[in-house]
Amino acid sequence: MRSRGITVNAAASGFVDTDANAGWLRGNPEAEAYAAGRAALGRVGQPAGIADVVAFLASDGSRWITGQLVDATGVADL
Repeated sequence: MRSRGITVNAAASGFVDTDANAGWLRGNPEAEAYAAGRAALGRVGQPAGIADVVAFLASDGSRWITGQLVDATGVADL
């Protein structure tokens, strides 16, 4: 909304080690290897990595960005 300076952006996360994924990811070396193997950086994402992207989108630093989907999946073959 132009008069209020509101922008609409989104962050798409990939495999992230959260409590929601704990049941299939944590303690399962095959699942962790699969998830890490899909990421360009070769590791499973951490919540802080996604939080940093969201914090940037909520900050004044992104004031000129609007209507974007920021790929924070770490997946190399999108």
